[in-house]
Amino acid sequence: MSEIAFQVEIAADRKTVHEALNTHDGLTGWWTSGVDRKDEILLFDFPMVPEPFQLRRDEATESRVAWTSVGAFPPHWSGTTITWELSDSPELDGGTRVLFHHRGWQDGDPGLPPAAYTWGLLMTRLKEYAETGVPQPLFTL
Repeated sequence: MSEIAFQVEIAADRKTVHEALNTHDGLTGWWTSGVDRKDEILLFDFPMVPEPFQLRRDEATESRVAWTSVGAFPPHWSGTTITWELSDSPELDGGTRVLFHHRGWQDGDPGLPPAAYTWGLLMTRLKEYAETGVPQPLFTL
């Protein structure tokens, strides 16, 4: 199995980063303007995509946010897991280190490279949003 991984240092406290990953306003501030929720299933809509991505929130603690893709779309995401590990940044006083993983990709999946590129862009948006509070989602409906 293959995975996507990033580490980013964010000049914002852990509470702020956690809220960006775990609230409606937070998620719409950096990822997509189309976020909805049904119980513990987060629904993410994107322009020109036939149905929302469905991600089950498995954990949302101060130090870890974890989701599992439970929808049929996109098919190459099915069963994959997304995690953010949050800790104090050793490089930024009062900042947060984020270790991001999107695991469970089939080896050789042609969807992996474009997803890795998109996650890279998203980590930059997450950092900018957490540091400034100014919403700038990568995708808008």
